[in-house]
Parts: sequence; C-alpha cells; structure tokens
Amino acid sequence: MNVEGKNAVMEALKSGATIDLVMVEKGQNHPIIAIAREKGIKIQFLDKSVMDKNSLTKRHQGFIAKTSDFEYCDVSDILDLANERGQDAFVVILDGVEDPHNLGSIIRVCECAGVHGIVIPKHRSASVNETVIRASAGASEHMLIARVTNVNSAIEELKENGVWIYAADMDGDDIYKTDLKGKIGLVIGGEGSGVKKLTKQLCDKVVALPICGKVNSLNASVACGIVVYEALRQRI
Repeated sequence: MNVEGKNAVMEALKSGATIDLVMVEKGQNHPIIAIAREKGIKIQFLDKSVMDKNSLTKRHQGFIAKTSDFEYCDVSDILDLANERGQDAFVVILDGVEDPHNLGSIIRVCECAGVHGIVIPKHRSASVNETVIRASAGASEHMLIARVTNVNSAIEELKENGVWIYAADMDGDDIYKTDLKGKIGLVIGGEGSGVKKLTKQLCDKVVALPICGKVNSLNASVACGIVVYEALRQRI
C-alpha cells in the first residue's frame, strides 16, 4: 500500500509502521530522507515522471512510502487502550461513511481530540487506503481503527463494557445541553442517509447540532469534528 505526501510519510516513519521502501523524487531535500536512512529503510531516488506513475493519489509531493496493508484492530483493543491510559473510553462509530476524504478527515480530527479508536463497518463504508491516509495527514498511523462485520454488534459490545452511546442526528437533543463525560461512543451517520434507524434505536441517546441556516445538515466529517470537540471540551 502507498503512503503518499510529506506529512503522511513522516508520520508513518515516526509511528514505526513497517515500511519496505521510500521513493523520493530527485532533487528533494527533506528530513524524511535522513530518518529513513537512520532506520535502515531502502530509498529510491526517481524522476518525477516515475513518481507520478507510481502515485495513486497523484499528490505525492515527492515522497511515496511502500508499506504493508493497514492493520485493523478489534473493538476490545480500543477499550484496552483507554484502560492503559487510565481514561474513560472515547470511541467514534461510523455508520456508513463512504467518502474516503471524509474518513481521512474524521481520523485526523479524532486523533487530534484524543479519541481512543474508531469503528467502521466492512461493507458500505470507505476503508483505509492511500486516499484516506493522505487526507488524514498521517493521523491514521496513530489511530486504532476496528473494521467490523456489524456495527450494531460492536455497539452492543461497547455498551456491555459500560460505554454510553450517543447518535448524532438532526432529531436529537441539543448537544450543548447534553452531558458527554464518562465512557462514551459517538455514532456518526453516512453521507446523505445519516444514522440508520435500527442503529439509532440501539443508542442510549440522540444528540443534534443546532442548525440556523436553510440547509439542514452538515458534511459528515464537519459534524464529527464539532461533536468530538464538544465532548473533549466537557472532558478536560
């Protein structure tokens, strides 16, 4: 799998991910080169035309790292991480986010906000690929992501472990008047369809962001960012 772009490649190197090769456009001078050499990773200096041919995103910025496929975790690993840190579990569950750019942005904001892990479904959802990694600006290298067969089963597992589940949807209670402390899971719906009916019924509470304009919904990654940071604000 390709990791492309300066930030994404740098974060991959910092995270200790398994990197087989770093391809560098000739003429580049960046700390990535020194770090790769220090770690004993093979480096190839290539013409721009060759880099362009190898790039899947076509936005490589002169650096492409060849890595193993993204390693997903289990839901239990996310809970274990929270316990190891002595913190209340902070989980984001994505109910069918299909746009890889949205998924990348969500991973980035969640990593910045201290979310312990993200749960995504195997079907009808974006998976972690080159586009997602680039959109996350390398945050995917630092975020636990569980890819599950059934989101509702994952929610049940979280609830069995004392996690209170909130669905973000337009018909919910005002999020700014909702207590988001303690062990929480935030469910963000997919583009257009929102949180599925059965999934919403499994949640302990539905929360909504106030909408003052004529458009009645927000982009999934924008909504996720606002919801996650409101939870963070209450928890610090």
